[in-house]
Amino acid sequence: MVRIENEAQYMGALKRVEDLMLKLSDDTPKEDPEMIELVLLGNLVADYEEEHYPIGEPSLIDVIKLRMYEMGLNQVALAKLIGVSPSRVCDYLSGKSEPTLKVGRVISKKLNIDPAIVLGV
Repeated sequence: MVRIENEAQYMGALKRVEDLMLKLSDDTPKEDPEMIELVLLGNLVADYEEEHYPIGEPSLIDVIKLRMYEMGLNQVALAKLIGVSPSRVCDYLSGKSEPTLKVGRVISKKLNIDPAIVLGV
């Protein structure tokens, strides 16, 4: 099976994928040789990236910060929303402490965060 074996090959394939993406449109037939090339190279690039540049699961801290941004909340507003003190929110966001199970349930429900992320599983 053919695969990208080093960074130089990866960079070359990535450049070709970018060129093809600019050249082809959504209307390009799937049978077009350049579209076939794009799909094949795209798969090779994705496989290489998955192996060499994996994206891990987000941490609870990262997800809470994202939700705060999305909901326009500061630490004081978040503290009110989940029923803890602002200093406790600061502890959560700095990693000094973790929410209790009870607070974790509230965080999951109020911020719409997957319970698995809250529990760290």
